[in-house]
Amino acid sequence: MNRPAPPSTDVTDDELHALVDGQLAPDRRTAVEEALARDPAMAAKVAAWHTQRDALRRLHGELLDEPIPAPLTSALERHLPRQAQRGNWVRWSGIAAGVLVAFAAGWLGNAQWSASRTPSTQLAKAPAMREFVHDASIAHVVYAPEKRHPVEVAASEQQHLVQWLSKRLDRPLKVPDLSTLGYTLVGGRLLPGETGARAQFMFEDTAGERVTLYIGTLDARAPDSPAARETAFRFTSEGPVPSFYWVDQGFGYAVAGRLPRDVLLKLATLAYRDLS
Repeated sequence: MNRPAPPSTDVTDDELHALVDGQLAPDRRTAVEEALARDPAMAAKVAAWHTQRDALRRLHGELLDEPIPAPLTSALERHLPRQAQRGNWVRWSGIAAGVLVAFAAGWLGNAQWSASRTPSTQLAKAPAMREFVHDASIAHVVYAPEKRHPVEVAASEQQHLVQWLSKRLDRPLKVPDLSTLGYTLVGGRLLPGETGARAQFMFEDTAGERVTLYIGTLDARAPDSPAARETAFRFTSEGPVPSFYWVDQGFGYAVAGRLPRDVLLKLATLAYRDLS
């Protein structure tokens, strides 16, 4: 008696894109998620796609409600069916949305962005961003080399550490889980910042290589300032060590370390996804 073959556990990029877009078939979701748990590189890739998707939505989400010019829609529709016939409709439907957003951004750019993102606005937010990222880099090189006192509160008291720093920063904090990339929590400390208290969490791998997550308010005196609204996920090599940083509701986050850019990106992406 012939038995039906079990579903394949091979995961395609189309399925990963569908997972990110929330369009993956339920009967494949468990298998794909189990594959991600076994493969850190694949998990990092999916996390990076999530980051890109979220960043695009934050940057251009308001354009989704704008009417797309008919000539652009027609041009796109003439090409999509041919891709769909080759079995890539799920992936191409996501690309179509991205293309439409990009077209809309260009079409509406002069009308909407020129009024809200003037050169003076860009310059106004730059000092706060530079100061925050520079402080994160300095804090890393000061404390990461320490052998006996790299942190104030050790990982063995993680609950106390998180509660203490959350109270001092007046915001619920969370320690991201970086163990899938080989990094475990060493502990953390309280640090001073230009606009108030800041926190640093430190992680290290089995070789003793350390990376830090620096958190703090960008501009507590002006929560509606451009710096507080900035949401981009960016890389900088300014300062003693490079870092990836982002902002969420006026709070800045920077993952810093003496690591290759691709490794630092994976760690920052994992932290971003976990904290989001």
